[in-house]
Amino acid sequence: MAKGKIKRLFPGGNTCKGFHSFYDFIIEPDATRIFCIKGGPGVGKSTFMRWIGEQMLEKGYDVEFHCCSSDNNSLDGIVIPSLRIAMLDGTAPHIVDPKNPGVVDEIIHLGDYWNEKKMVSSKKEVLKLNAQVSRFFTIAYNNLKEAKGSYDQWEFYLNECIDTCEIRQISNNLLEKIFQDACPQYNVSPKIRRLFASAITPEGSVNHLSTILEGIEKLYIIKGDPGTGVEKTIAQIANSATEKGLDIEAYHCSFNPEKIDCVIIPQLKIGIVHGSKPIDFNPNLILSLNSMQTINFNQFLNKDLLLESEKEILAAQERFWIAFQRAINFIRQAKAVHDEMEKYYIPAMDFAAINQKREETLQRILKYAQECH
Repeated sequence: MAKGKIKRLFPGGNTCKGFHSFYDFIIEPDATRIFCIKGGPGVGKSTFMRWIGEQMLEKGYDVEFHCCSSDNNSLDGIVIPSLRIAMLDGTAPHIVDPKNPGVVDEIIHLGDYWNEKKMVSSKKEVLKLNAQVSRFFTIAYNNLKEAKGSYDQWEFYLNECIDTCEIRQISNNLLEKIFQDACPQYNVSPKIRRLFASAITPEGSVNHLSTILEGIEKLYIIKGDPGTGVEKTIAQIANSATEKGLDIEAYHCSFNPEKIDCVIIPQLKIGIVHGSKPIDFNPNLILSLNSMQTINFNQFLNKDLLLESEKEILAAQERFWIAFQRAINFIRQAKAVHDEMEKYYIPAMDFAAINQKREETLQRILKYAQECH
């Protein structure tokens, strides 16, 4: 039996708007089963989900690993698409509560497996560390908000220098090329799944585009600095796809969730990606790819006008990257404190009992698999 494929993505992100969640798009509310896992830091939620995911991969099922934007080694959830089963971390900041308890959703509370006396004895230390984590995230989000102001200035100056007629023509040609072979779907309610392909993490900007784009045959990479119109073109493509009744996967910008960095049109096996910093990925890793085109909108910037605003543009760029990096540093500090807090939970856990619960849960999922077939 061939091993299943992994798709890695982010259901939530650290953005200029604070923590932004797309948890509602992880799986449909009428799924076969949604397991909400509750418990404190270090109790084994991520390990529980990862183990289940790895077991299902070995059995040939494709699995989505929904990664945590605040901890590069942790998971916020897993999804087994063919079975319509999900396991989700149901603790802050992405609080998940059962919407259809019993018939779809259920809670697995790993707090049932800790020694309460040991936990209470560490109350003072845990509360202090938890407050520090919140403080570091608040400072990080303030820095990302500051970076947004500099980004907007950067965008403003370049928008004055761009040849909008050329951009409009290029965008129209691209739209025509993408949809030239698309048959009308007559779907009055096309599905839009919104998630993140990248995240601002303790290790900097990270993306999993190579796994998300696997299965795509045609890829369009659009490069361009803020204000050149890349985001508008990608949004236009997304809107055109849904207007034609096509389902899309919309992967939002990890910095500003109001914008889209990547659109996938599964029915056409086409992907469109914003290819500028901090996004960096190797399209050669996408084994299904048959063709790729790169378009750089920067070529339509008026060089004379750029020179007139050069100092202001460079100053805005510098302010943006300084604030952006400061935010990453504080997210990194928040993770370090969170890791320290885990030390108070780990000794209080009955991991043997958790492992038994994990095995029982796997057997239940395999039973659902048998019923599906």
